[in-house]
Amino acid sequence: MAQSAITPEIPVAQPVMAKLPVRVVAPWAAFFGLLMLVLLYFVGAEQGAFSVFSGEGVHEWVHDGRHLLGFPCH
Repeated sequence: MAQSAITPEIPVAQPVMAKLPVRVVAPWAAFFGLLMLVLLYFVGAEQGAFSVFSGEGVHEWVHDGRHLLGFPCH
């Protein structure tokens, strides 16, 4: 039996470059940016004169994260 010289052509996947409009991405970027600023506030400045909540509760919850990010606290 003779071998066929024709080999099946395998389709190659092409990446799809979907363009997202700015009006779709902007609200999510603003939301996550604001969320990051709030988290940065609680880790970096929720203590002393700038505290929103009284007591040491928030400080104790973010204490290890504060040291991990390089914020001094004691």
